[in-house]
Amino acid sequence: MIICIGAGPGDIGYLPRRSAELIANADVVAGFNAVIDVVRPLIPDSAQVIQMGYRDQVAQLDEVAKLHHAGKNCVVVFMGDIHFSGFQYLERVERACGHPVETMPGLSSAQVLASRAKVCFDETTFITFHRRGDLTPFKRHLVHVLQDQRNAIVIPCPWDEARSFMPWHIAAYLLGNGIPADQQVEVWENLTRGEAEWHGTLAECAEHRCSDMSIMLIRTKTPMASQIEPSHLPTPEQAQ
Repeated sequence: MIICIGAGPGDIGYLPRRSAELIANADVVAGFNAVIDVVRPLIPDSAQVIQMGYRDQVAQLDEVAKLHHAGKNCVVVFMGDIHFSGFQYLERVERACGHPVETMPGLSSAQVLASRAKVCFDETTFITFHRRGDLTPFKRHLVHVLQDQRNAIVIPCPWDEARSFMPWHIAAYLLGNGIPADQQVEVWENLTRGEAEWHGTLAECAEHRCSDMSIMLIRTKTPMASQIEPSHLPTPEQAQ
């Protein structure tokens, strides 16, 4: 068996119970170094651990696939939730195995941010730049999202300087494509581990530097009305 699980946003306390059970009963646990470090307390001593980085992930996943086909119980762990920004990695797992694999959802940093910032996903669009390949269509999509008066939760691209698209790059791009300079922005770092929270305008964000462990919220300038029924409670003035 092989199953891919989302391991949450960097704190083992956010790992779903079913996912913890899968790790605890695995013969093989594989994943990128950072996420293996998160779940290591749950990995049994008897399990084989296969760690990887961006450069050797294909070769390491081929090894996981061999163990899977040999009958081993294999778990591949993803940071956050597979279905928010892990599809390219999932595709590599399935390519190595030669067939579709089961997935177990996790908690994404985008969901944690929505909770902390109190924004509703009905009124918010999620976009990730944490991907390989051409980012241009996703950059254009972000512009359209903001023009449509929606909130945007954005995961930056933190890789090498030649193609990174961090919050200050994102802000500069949006300013250059007609998004108002006073649009309100929040940048959250290490959401579950000593978080840092920055608030400011899009223009100020273009000058703000932050770490790779960042996620960005760009708030709409015209929030949607709640449409909740009027309160029957008296106002403070009426109560006097």
